Amino acid sequence: MQIEDHPQRFTLANELHARPFPQVEAPCQVAYLAIKPLTDAARRDRARDWAHLLALLDRFGAPHPPRGATHHFADLGRVRLKWESHTEFVTYTAFLPGTGARPFDPGAFEAFPADWLADVPGLRLTSILLRVDHIPEEEATINARLGDWFVQESVACSRVPDAGAIVATDFRIDSAGHMRMGVFAARGTGRRRLGRVVQRLCEIETYKALSMLGFARARELGPQIGELDTRLSQLLGRMTGDDSRPEETLTALLGISSELENLLVKSSFRFSATFAYEAIVHERIEVLREERMFGRQTLQEFMFRRFDPAIRTVKAADARLRNLAERSMRAGTLLSTRVDVDRSAQNQKVLESMDRRADAQLRLQRTVEGLSVVAISYYAVGLVGNMAMPLADPLGLERAALLALLTPPVVLGVWVVVRTIRERFTG
Repeated sequence: MQIEDHPQRFTLANELHARPFPQVEAPCQVAYLAIKPLTDAARRDRARDWAHLLALLDRFGAPHPPRGATHHFADLGRVRLKWESHTEFVTYTAFLPGTGARPFDPGAFEAFPADWLADVPGLRLTSILLRVDHIPEEEATINARLGDWFVQESVACSRVPDAGAIVATDFRIDSAGHMRMGVFAARGTGRRRLGRVVQRLCEIETYKALSMLGFARARELGPQIGELDTRLSQLLGRMTGDDSRPEETLTALLGISSELENLLVKSSFRFSATFAYEAIVHERIEVLREERMFGRQTLQEFMFRRFDPAIRTVKAADARLRNLAERSMRAGTLLSTRVDVDRSAQNQKVLESMDRRADAQLRLQRTVEGLSVVAISYYAVGLVGNMAMPLADPLGLERAALLALLTPPVVLGVWVVVRTIRERFTG
């Protein structure tokens, strides 16, 4: 078809097939390792992870995956390897034929060279020893094995009817540092069906471990959140006091708000990731469609009793942190309003004081104006009197009488002139 494709069309379509399930045939052992980079910068830069994978493949002469691949299968001698790259971690899964000399033999991890493991670019998030065997003729034998392999207090066991298998684990770390999981498959179970069960069990443990990182973060933040809550409550209590100083209170409130925002920034990714991983854990368990076996708890019941309370703690810490941030924002808004009101009251007082001073100045100006009229009139009467003195003898008037007659019109004239000038400048 002569149609131009979207540049991401093939990439997005292939993403749905980016991580195919392995094919597993019983009996076998599975050694699973999940590595998390040390820092966020290392998580974003996968060059070391890529180099580490190639070092393992080169040691066994296995072909390299294409650059940018997110998964790869390779044969390392008698070991089948599956490698996957995820957002926060990488996984290595080694499939070894046979069940070994003893159940959950740590020697299965010898599929990974010791010096290669020592050079892993990150920290072990989890590691799993998974034993895949056939269901014995007497299923009760499985219950007896569970008592030998797992801690009875924590063991969870269930039947996966869609895969014709029984799965069991106790989610505890054994003395060798690995989680133990057992899968008993019915004879004739397809390799792909069994591979899906193995993959989902590994994913349940991996995403559970990632979710618990959020729990550790929530416990770490607990004392800080409590301290900020106390400081904020005390600050809000002082806001209502008569002796409170709004400017100082606002400065302290801004400090608390900045600390809360800093905690939110540092914890938002971890908490959001925790909630996403929790959903994946429950989705993977739900897909198994478990049925109870031997009267033991299922994986879902184990998560309900042990895992879900931890996640609720994370959700509570996240909600408390966000509520504190909202409270501080509301308090800041109220305090800012109070400061504005106080400043408006102060400005009103200043304006009233200015009005009083302007009124006083006006009265003083009028007083000075009256005195000015008198002073100007005094000199004007003298000038006009001198000018009119030659008329005194013809009119038969003395000098004093002439000045007395001239004073009223001169004063009136001066007053009119001064008032006209004032009105011209003020009108």
